[in-house]
Amino acid sequence: MDLKSLEQAIRESWGKDTCYPPAVDLWTPEKPELGQCTVTALVVQDYLGGELLYCKGHNHYWNRLPNGEKVDLTRSQFPPGTELRVDEIRTHDQVLNDDSAIAMRTRERYELLKSRVAL
Repeated sequence: MDLKSLEQAIRESWGKDTCYPPAVDLWTPEKPELGQCTVTALVVQDYLGGELLYCKGHNHYWNRLPNGEKVDLTRSQFPPGTELRVDEIRTHDQVLNDDSAIAMRTRERYELLKSRVAL
């Protein structure tokens, strides 16, 4: 699947049930990317490979593809001018299995988004 097709499939698959739990009450269909960064970055990596980039200050994930291109399908949840810097590069396993991931039901939300994108 190419990036454009993948982006469309992901955007059509976001929902309140795939949103980061602390942001669920703020999520709306008008701002569907809100709280979707972790699960989105994981699905992008599944299809396109590359690295999972993480910004601690904004608790935000996005991707660097194998060709070096950075892809952030949820960037628009932040106000223009928000600085996102790479503090860490994390593995798929780290993102799904650390204590925070377990508390935030990351695996469950990821599996749900992944299943919707695959349809």
